[in-house]
Amino acid sequence: MNAVAVRHDLGSAVTVSAGDVDLVRYTYVPDTPRRESPKPFLHPVRTRAGRLVSLFRPHDHVWHKGIAWSLPNVGDENFWGGPTYVRGRSYVQLDNNGAQRHRRVVGVGVEAGTAWFAHELDWVAQAGRTVLTERRTLTATLLPGAAWALTFDTTLTNTSGAGIAFGSPTTKGRENAGYGGFFWRGPRSFTGGTVVAPDGVGGDELRGRRGEWMAFVGRHDDETGEGAESAVVVVDHVDNPHHPPRWFVRSEGFACLNPAPFFSEELVLADGDAVRFRCGAGIADGGVADVAALADAVRDVLHRTGDPQGPG
Repeated sequence: MNAVAVRHDLGSAVTVSAGDVDLVRYTYVPDTPRRESPKPFLHPVRTRAGRLVSLFRPHDHVWHKGIAWSLPNVGDENFWGGPTYVRGRSYVQLDNNGAQRHRRVVGVGVEAGTAWFAHELDWVAQAGRTVLTERRTLTATLLPGAAWALTFDTTLTNTSGAGIAFGSPTTKGRENAGYGGFFWRGPRSFTGGTVVAPDGVGGDELRGRRGEWMAFVGRHDDETGEGAESAVVVVDHVDNPHHPPRWFVRSEGFACLNPAPFFSEELVLADGDAVRFRCGAGIADGGVADVAALADAVRDVLHRTGDPQGPG
């Protein structure tokens, strides 16, 4: 098993590799237009064989950035990107596209076979007011069977001076569109792929279903993956608010996967209070038959540490 290694481009990004494959690059100071709600993102994301399983800034939704922590409704602010859903008016471009701004690196390194990166951020509204502060830790761990796990751990603190309601387009009136949170956008060749839940296999009809985990299996174009299948599974931590979440997932049109904690129910965070979310993603080459074991392995990694913010 190749050891993980970290390359840090100071003030910009970190890249985690295993052997000669760059598994993932995390850009924590993005160069993103305001309308796309600038935010850190993970792209490219690859299997250990080097096959690409993420898509960056597609023309249909330019604010989709590989894997990102994106929230469309933070009070009246949009930290997702693009227009905001307004009840009775559909989507309207407002002057409310906020930005997640990196403040400082807490630490970066490799410990006990796991690569990690931790930093602090400010969530700044378009008008210039900071509404949230954040401590975020990401880890990458190699798994048996040529798979690997990414974990994401965030604590958000309300510094706005008033309560904040976290929601989604569905809580604002759009049916079955409760996206927001840890959001993965898959490659174009994954369109029409297979969605896998603990209790079934399907496609878009699984959107809105509750569960601890969900997965997506897609096939690569010949030039990038020789027609092979790869799987991405996301596991939600049992202590997350509104667990088990409802899932926003698409197969037709494009591939995406998102445990959406505010799908159909708002969470109100009082001024000065904090809320924590954790989830894990497993990335591997393989098909539907491999997904349940991958979810088990990711769950083990996600629950392994009692440290509230990961290594360091």
